[in-house]
Amino acid sequence: MPKHKIKVGIIGGSGLDDPNKQIFNHQSVITRTEAANEFGTPSSDLYQGTISGVDVVLLSRHGSGHTISPSTLNYRANIEALKLAGCTHILASTACGSLTESICRGQLVIPDSFLDRTITRCNTFFDGTCSSYSGVCHMPMEPAFDPHTSKILLQAAKDLGYEIRKGGTIVTIEGPRFSSKAESNALRLWGGHLVNMTTCPEVYLAKEAGLLYAVVAMATDYDCWKESEKNVHASDVLAVFKQNVTKVTNVFIQAIEMIGMEDWDEDIDNLQELIKSSNVSREC
Repeated sequence: MPKHKIKVGIIGGSGLDDPNKQIFNHQSVITRTEAANEFGTPSSDLYQGTISGVDVVLLSRHGSGHTISPSTLNYRANIEALKLAGCTHILASTACGSLTESICRGQLVIPDSFLDRTITRCNTFFDGTCSSYSGVCHMPMEPAFDPHTSKILLQAAKDLGYEIRKGGTIVTIEGPRFSSKAESNALRLWGGHLVNMTTCPEVYLAKEAGLLYAVVAMATDYDCWKESEKNVHASDVLAVFKQNVTKVTNVFIQAIEMIGMEDWDEDIDNLQELIKSSNVSREC
């Protein structure tokens, strides 16, 4: 009998954040006020339900109606809210620009690394402001995304017959503006495969919080590096994502069923031990 009860948090990005189109049964709601924590108020209410017998919590990353900009998101409050709700995993969706010919519009990608180009965001829980995260924690970020959860997302997409790419580096820029052409080409030279505005600090805050985090990324455009394509525009990004959002939804549903069939004790315990051993403060 596993000692950890599995509960999956979903962070829905553009096109996957409509509370009237939830993907689970037996819905209940924890309001933003009720979900407030030491780091503030999360972006949206928490919608709780079940999928294939697995408890699920949905949080809208940008809030209802996409009202919160990427750089003003309270990432720490979002992750902490899911942790306090009892989540063991986070599955996140993200719309991205493609930085390579090999990733076309609408293609799904399971990333395995990131480049962080953000500069204004609170990027750690361990900053001395919360007793639950005391000390100084030098968290390793390889692997950046949880390999076990990422593998399940990959297999879920394949089982559904979707074309999906294994591995890729997401570059997270500050936003809310898109890149200049020079920036877009520089990100390609650095080895980026995708560019977005939200994976960082979400990915490493989740790891600090002890949550197994993985992402389904969808390429919606070619940023502005590709001469033969239109430059990226917000309306086009949303249109492509909404055209393909059913794929992401189906992958999540399939993956959650698969997650519920596995024993995660070792993965959860190993991450907790990693957090503990990465904290260099003696009193912690």
